[in-house]
Amino acid sequence: MLTHLVTPLLMCIGMGLAYLGAFAHPAPHHMPVAVVGSSRSAQLLAQSINDKAGGDLEVRTVAHRSTAVDQLKHQDIFGAYVPKGDGSGKGRGDAGDGNGQARVSGNAGATGNAGATGNARAVGEARSAGDGRSPGDGTAATPELLVATAASDTSASVVQKIFTPLAAQQGAPLKVTDVAPTVADDPTGQGIFFLLVAISIGSYASVAVIGGAGAVLPIRLRAALAVGTSFVVSLIGTAFAGPVFHLVDHGLWGLWGMAWLYSAGILLIGTGLHTFLKRWTTLGVMALFVMLNFTSSGGIFRPEMQNGFFAALHSFWNGAGFVEGVRSHVYFDGYGLSGHLWTLALWLVVGVLMVGVAALAERRRRSAEAEAAANAAAVAAAAVAATVPEPAPKPVRGPVDDGVEEELEEAVGV
Repeated sequence: MLTHLVTPLLMCIGMGLAYLGAFAHPAPHHMPVAVVGSSRSAQLLAQSINDKAGGDLEVRTVAHRSTAVDQLKHQDIFGAYVPKGDGSGKGRGDAGDGNGQARVSGNAGATGNAGATGNARAVGEARSAGDGRSPGDGTAATPELLVATAASDTSASVVQKIFTPLAAQQGAPLKVTDVAPTVADDPTGQGIFFLLVAISIGSYASVAVIGGAGAVLPIRLRAALAVGTSFVVSLIGTAFAGPVFHLVDHGLWGLWGMAWLYSAGILLIGTGLHTFLKRWTTLGVMALFVMLNFTSSGGIFRPEMQNGFFAALHSFWNGAGFVEGVRSHVYFDGYGLSGHLWTLALWLVVGVLMVGVAALAERRRRSAEAEAAANAAAVAAAAVAATVPEPAPKPVRGPVDDGVEEELEEAVGV
């Protein structure tokens, strides 16, 4: 009994090390952000933030607000700060001059499309004059922070905390604009992570049943059961994501495909591992698909908010492939989706290979057991032969003996 208690104690240690190691002290590590503007002041601001961050941030400058939005949607950056009065870095609309025409200073060479009458001030969107001069996005009346909560709500919150004091120094409240919001029923975007948890538990718990109760079955049949179970688990996960909790509002078929790839990889890897790990299989699959998987998936904290170990796992672990794949499919128009699909497919290939290795190991094991049984039977036969004496040969009878025997048989009536 004491030896069996080792397993839950190791689970306790592993879960504590993994979860607390990954989530206990979240802090940005080289998180990429941007300052919008091409002026000297924007470059100095970016350099100043970089110097004060001490490696926590990687601040770059982008000339246009639209460029910053594109980079946010490609998850190249996780926040873009638009300083007050410099919406594009190219031009800035000044006060209206009484005739309704907004003047634009700077190097944009554009006119404002919003006019003001009388002495009212006009702040318009700068538009290109169409003669090859640089376009501008207009004046930022207040500092603005661009974020994409669909990429990570926690990262967006951290970026907001970083830039809010900077806006206060400009004497204006910070306007936060979400360029990639999540669906209404999943405001934090973490529903995808908890969907990952549900699919993972359904998958690795099934491994214990297939490996334990199905141990007497041929491994090809166990592998077929694993694939069938992954199909059912993926359908359950898709139902949770769609009609039950409305975590996504489109692309359910694509989500189902990724859920099946993810679940099938876990089940096949676990089925193959059971041949070698036996009663330690549960601990093994928990280490792979809970301790290291959930913590590196990016569902709670992206790798930019974690230490180097879990950030490195995020680049190739299957949980990260599922979470980032679903995000890309649902919120970012499929950008980067192919890479995440390859990650899931490679884990499925590992599962197929693991089952193949297990099949060879079981075949060799059966051959060795059959040979051992044959050897044992031969040894037993030799032992029996050595302990039981052979019967004595019958004496050779002559004609006289045969005649005497016949007379005796007649005498007794035989």
